[in-house]
Amino acid sequence: MENVGPFKTRREEYADATREALVTAAGELFTSEGYQQVGIEAIARKARVTRGAFYHHFSDKAALFDALVVSLQTAAADRVRAAAEAVPKSRRIRAGIREFLEVCSEPAYRHLVIEAAPAVLGATRCREIEEAHIYGLLIAALSGGAQQGDPLVANPYLAARMIGRMVCEAALLLDDADDPETLKAEALAIVEQTLTTLTSGKRRPARAATGRTRAAAK
Repeated sequence: MENVGPFKTRREEYADATREALVTAAGELFTSEGYQQVGIEAIARKARVTRGAFYHHFSDKAALFDALVVSLQTAAADRVRAAAEAVPKSRRIRAGIREFLEVCSEPAYRHLVIEAAPAVLGATRCREIEEAHIYGLLIAALSGGAQQGDPLVANPYLAARMIGRMVCEAALLLDDADDPETLKAEALAIVEQTLTTLTSGKRRPARAATGRTRAAAK
């Protein structure tokens, strides 16, 4: 019988739970042991499902990793959005950047999204995921009233990519820092100074959108 309305059948609920268990198990194993060192058998065993169940949901380990990165980026965007919405409008971009650095400092996000994902998924796919989630928020924030020709910066896409990479690079340095909290404060000060420089003074007219800027805005 066809499922009608918002309710899921038990089969659908079980399928969702199985998929989530596989993504969670993969995240834990990839973080602790590394992507290359973990096989499908180990992931299925940790998730307490069969190998057949794995292949029912994912074509291979890379497809599972893709789903894991999307899950991590979705959660990161939710956290950044919540942090931004909790403060006055004038402070939202900075609050979001601060929360993003906190996210980037966590082992799973740092090791899997920042370090492993470009090698496993490729730069193009990583940008697609970033711009659909965490970077998309920053692009939108820097675009300001772009529909009225009044963005906060001349090229919101480029500025968002550069600021985001600054935050990610700072997070990578925190792992080996003698004083992580001091380095984090210094990193935030540098990013905020950069943001202030980019957004201060008279706003310049928006540049004609590049193909990638238009794609990111969709």
